[in-house]
Amino acid sequence: MSEAESNSGGEFEREPVPDSALLGSGKFWGMYAGEHAAGTEFMIGPLFLAAGASLSDLLLGLLLGNILAVLTWRFLVVPIAVAKRLTLYYQLECIAGGSLVKLYNLVNGLLFCFLAGAMITVSASAVGVPFDITFDVPETVLGLSNTSFTVLVFIVGVVITAVAAGGYERVARFANIAAPWMIGVFAACGIVSLAQMNVTSMEKLSSGEFWNESIAFVQEKNGPQTFGFWQIVVFAWLCNGAMHFGMADLSIFRFARSRSSGWAPAIGMFLGHYMAWISAGFLLAALIKVQPELVLSDDGKVTANPGLLAYKSVGWTGIICVIIAGWTTANPTIYRAGLAFQGMLPKSSRTAMTLVAGTVATVAGAFPNLSAKLLDFVGTYGTVLGPMGAVIFVDFYLMKRFGLRDQYASKSGTQINIAVLVAWVLPVVVGLYLIFVQGLFAAYAVIPCWVACAILYLILSKVLQNPNLGNDHN
Repeated sequence: MSEAESNSGGEFEREPVPDSALLGSGKFWGMYAGEHAAGTEFMIGPLFLAAGASLSDLLLGLLLGNILAVLTWRFLVVPIAVAKRLTLYYQLECIAGGSLVKLYNLVNGLLFCFLAGAMITVSASAVGVPFDITFDVPETVLGLSNTSFTVLVFIVGVVITAVAAGGYERVARFANIAAPWMIGVFAACGIVSLAQMNVTSMEKLSSGEFWNESIAFVQEKNGPQTFGFWQIVVFAWLCNGAMHFGMADLSIFRFARSRSSGWAPAIGMFLGHYMAWISAGFLLAALIKVQPELVLSDDGKVTANPGLLAYKSVGWTGIICVIIAGWTTANPTIYRAGLAFQGMLPKSSRTAMTLVAGTVATVAGAFPNLSAKLLDFVGTYGTVLGPMGAVIFVDFYLMKRFGLRDQYASKSGTQINIAVLVAWVLPVVVGLYLIFVQGLFAAYAVIPCWVACAILYLILSKVLQNPNLGNDHN
């Protein structure tokens, strides 16, 4: 985010950001534009079509869901960020205890690695196009693609990991520079795709006939699926649930000079998670219309190859865009995972932990089904990490009002605040059971788990807090 935040010295990691280090809104707008117009957008957009979402539901559902996401960042995260000006990790340490935060860091770091792995897969799909290396998605979640693609994933992963370990600041600057160009390519992909399908008027676009024909083709090959309006709304709102409901972006917005910086996610949501998703969906629809044989894998099912989709729309520009979009987003994600792992082992170097994170991410990238299931993964990610944001919310707004001590771990000296542990783990276990055993759409679990965690944390704190600590609330 800034040199102060991202350098290896880790300034302000355990203290409030001073006024001299605060940043204007422009820094945040640039960062959110770069991070949310990402390589994964090329993967997620086609998944909506493949899942059977109607075009009208997609256009309206993404609009509403992204508005809700921006409002959540602005009114949930930013007020606490500018009041405390502390990282997520240090705030949790003060509330939950150092040992519990290490457990959180492990889970957080691993989930970051899986997300980065999907981005490595996307970049590898583009690198493979000129070499005629196919992107095959096996039926099993832990199934490998063909040997050539697996080797390519490891080569791409090694390069991305090396850059993340040695040059994050350079990559962060490059991402900000590349963001306007990438967004332009996303728009071009959508426009060219519509032209390829002869959708040259608002009447043809609004009819959605081309979209419906593509859905029928996919469902004939892959089997029937449905993805309704409210699923789209909830997914768009909560696909970044760990960042806003989970308060991960406290670490970013602690540098904000004013609360108005909290509107910056809007540029990422509406250029990345609206325009780019829809454009990427058009890419798959166009290829089905023009060269349907190219979307079929060896087993006869439709597979969305991000690199090939972009190449068939805008040529080499598309390939370069997919590579850069995946690269510039995987790098900070691996970097963040490295920081999370370093939080578990404070004496380890950031570089070493970034290399560990990159290795895990590269291995994850070798399993293409992880990226093919991004619609489920990001919801699960928010379900697991989101509830910790409820702990911070309750500690900031409600503890003193209920006569309880905020930042209890730092005041009691405990390494594991049992109230936080139970309030976090219990809803998450129930949520994961509903997702993996009962088949609940993953994003639906994020808010119920968040609310349950908040209520449990307040009740358990009332029961478990030691009343003899004194009345110090500083």
